[in-house]
Amino acid sequence: MKLLKSLLLVAGVAALAPASAAEADGDAGPFAKGSKHLTVLGGTGYAFDESYIVLGAGGSYYVLDGLNVGVQIEAWLDGDPRLFKISPSVNYVFHMVPRFSPYVGAFYRFTDVEGHKNYDSVGGRAGVYYVGGTGYAGLGVVYESYLDCDSRFDVSCDETYPEISFTFAF
Repeated sequence: MKLLKSLLLVAGVAALAPASAAEADGDAGPFAKGSKHLTVLGGTGYAFDESYIVLGAGGSYYVLDGLNVGVQIEAWLDGDPRLFKISPSVNYVFHMVPRFSPYVGAFYRFTDVEGHKNYDSVGGRAGVYYVGGTGYAGLGVVYESYLDCDSRFDVSCDETYPEISFTFAF
């Protein structure tokens, strides 16, 4: 929980930071105010001793240079039980750092577990985007903490996992 509080604090400070020279020039690139990003995701996941195919979509909107709000929806299929996740989030990209732009963020996640107890979780993320050409690639880490979790009965109440992303802007 200390890591989550630290990430939320950094995100809050970043959101209130004064404008940089890059912001004054309006050069936030793909992270500029008014930018919209749509995401489509696919991959695999593992939960409840099952392997899943994960499909999803999401979107975000930059309310300020570097600061976005968004939501992502995931369906975990081909396993039992099926999982459906909805995750609203807020993220800040330190776009004034050229080429390698650090980012921090926070999210809430609701997980619907078909035929079982549903889960709520909160988390934070941090990493760096490599910005170049018509897109950017991200590498980071995510910390997620499940609310109302009882470690005597649930396998894990906290998780930390890597985050890799590729974004093409057009």
